[in-house]
Amino acid sequence: MIMDTQDRNAEGCCHRKWHHRSKCGSAVYCFGFIGAAVYYIQHAMTFWAGVIGVLKAIVWPAFLVYKALAFLSM
Repeated sequence: MIMDTQDRNAEGCCHRKWHHRSKCGSAVYCFGFIGAAVYYIQHAMTFWAGVIGVLKAIVWPAFLVYKALAFLSM
């Protein structure tokens, strides 16, 4: 749970808002990042190709969405 800063309602009384957030999306992204980083680093022939692979692993959801939309627009 994450507690936001205290807010005041119309009467001036303080209350706290609690936001419940799911951690499932973060876990999926984390596993995807690790898998993509391992894949790109294994296929890298040079150090800089490995660095580019790590950068690609960070933005892999953008590649996935782009390819999915390209496939669906056929």
